[in-house]
Amino acid sequence: MSLTSSDIAKIATLSRIKAEPDELAVFGQELSSILHWVDQLEKVDVSSIGSLTSQELMTERVDEVTDGNKVAEIIANAPESAHNMFTVPKVVE
Repeated sequence: MSLTSSDIAKIATLSRIKAEPDELAVFGQELSSILHWVDQLEKVDVSSIGSLTSQELMTERVDEVTDGNKVAEIIANAPESAHNMFTVPKVVE
């Protein structure tokens, strides 16, 4: 894909890149090399590669509590607690 200087200027504007006219040539070379690389990727045959997502792999599990009712163990980690809750210093007057 060939980019003109007006294409490069428009891309720079849309990207909110402030570029001087002499910098546009450098950006154009970089963009052209990126687009060339993308063209190479488009030529790769991926028809034999299956989908990476599958409904079989994405089964739903039952939403149930499996590790609850450990209030005493959790509060034991707190520096201070009251009424089965963490107590923290007042931060708003």
